[in-house]
Amino acid sequence: MGSLPNAPRIVVVGTSAVGKSTFARALAAKTRLPYVELDELHWSRDWREKPTREFAQLVDAATMGQSWVVDGNYGVVRDLLWPRANLIVWLNYGFARTLWRGLRRSLERLCRHTELWHGNHESWHMTFLSKQSILLWIVTTHARRRREFAALRMAGTYAQLEWLEFKRPSDAQKWLADIGR
Repeated sequence: MGSLPNAPRIVVVGTSAVGKSTFARALAAKTRLPYVELDELHWSRDWREKPTREFAQLVDAATMGQSWVVDGNYGVVRDLLWPRANLIVWLNYGFARTLWRGLRRSLERLCRHTELWHGNHESWHMTFLSKQSILLWIVTTHARRRREFAALRMAGTYAQLEWLEFKRPSDAQKWLADIGR
């Protein structure tokens, strides 16, 4: 379980706030592979989404190399990205843990005024009072994402993919620690 495919092209997926970016960054650092964050490619200033064509071109360019680690769930680029990949790491943590992580992460970002991508910051209003709230997004999409990834795995549409599913952060961290041993 601690080995990677030859020329690893890895996509880390899971519901929002599950820790995809943190895990993917750590995996990329440990393996010395290029890291691609789909959120960074997707968002423009003032939380504007880039046009689909531009986003797809950025993803295409970022994943032309022989090996990489990508994190994100953007279905609009799945048919571009997943045929190139050979490993899906699915962080499939429970709802309560994920919601807690989302709340904690948002509060840390708010208190530290953390810049995310292209000058964007989370705001108190957007986090707690908006229909675009990440916390509301977690509540409304967690179960759907689980069903979606389970169906994608079972469908075999991307038959070349190996899947690793972690239901607890400790299991994901153990796997990460075991890589290369």
